[in-house]
Amino acid sequence: MSEPVAKRSGLAIWLPLILFGAFFALVIWGLVRPADREVASAFIGKPLPQFNLPAAVDGRPGLSTADFQTGKPRLLNVFASWCVPCAIEAPQLDALARQGVEIQGVAIRDRTADVAGFLATNGNPFTRIGKDDVSEVQLGIGSSGVPETFVIDGKGVIRYQHIGEIRAEDVPLILEKLKGAES
Repeated sequence: MSEPVAKRSGLAIWLPLILFGAFFALVIWGLVRPADREVASAFIGKPLPQFNLPAAVDGRPGLSTADFQTGKPRLLNVFASWCVPCAIEAPQLDALARQGVEIQGVAIRDRTADVAGFLATNGNPFTRIGKDDVSEVQLGIGSSGVPETFVIDGKGVIRYQHIGEIRAEDVPLILEKLKGAES
């Protein structure tokens, strides 16, 4: 009768160590496997919602769904004057515009004077800028924050969503996605 008690007490000694080892292995596995940093948008492959935004600044027309249905792919950049990452991505947007990329903007919850000041400070790569005071278009295209940039094909269908500011290393991918949206 003493033998089964000895086996149980031996197991009781090793069980915490086994559980700790399993937990440790699980943590290490979680740290070393590559994380998927892409957020899959439910709006990829879907047409832009119908909208008609007034101009956000003088000198640039407003923006509507029809502006994206001209047969030419372009970028739709969601930004705000109060957004620090939006200022950080400004040189990359300017570089894309210099390469012939047409960029349309949607200014989110912003005042005309503030948008004009932002553009005067950071440059204006936009051919059109719509004013979205209630974030209706922003939410309608699946954008959850600023900045976000979308590749829209010539039929007005969302082909790619870039979350966060565009950095210099992102420019080749954006150009590749635009080229892919031509077909």
